[in-house]
Amino acid sequence: MSETNTQTQSAVTPDQQALLEKLANPEVQASLNTLVDQLPQLTELVNTLTKSYAFTKQLATDEVFKSDIVHATTEIVGPVIEGARTIALNAVEAKDRAEKSSEVIGLFGLMKMLKDPQAQKLFRFMSAYLEVCNERSNQK
Repeated sequence: MSETNTQTQSAVTPDQQALLEKLANPEVQASLNTLVDQLPQLTELVNTLTKSYAFTKQLATDEVFKSDIVHATTEIVGPVIEGARTIALNAVEAKDRAEKSSEVIGLFGLMKMLKDPQAQKLFRFMSAYLEVCNERSNQK
């Protein structure tokens, strides 16, 4: 019997011996028990992930879906980009005009500008913005 045991021990490689030593560790045994207890849930999770992966892969290779996503994104982002472009162009043009002008704006010039519809729109926006900021700071 000890001869068989000796033959078995000599047939064990160093890697296998290291594995056996790890398996003898009580923490490893407890972890393995927990893992075995959770196998049904893990199997269900892996199946769900596999289905999700297959679905995602199908969507990623579907040319119609990709073109629909690009179209929808362009539809949503397009107006925002156009609005930003318009604001930037207006700001650049206003800056250029202001740099070229040497006009002195006096008190009556300011009063005249206050009647401008765009200035009124800006003042209403600033007023509403400050009200919202005040309300939010009071809520905190």
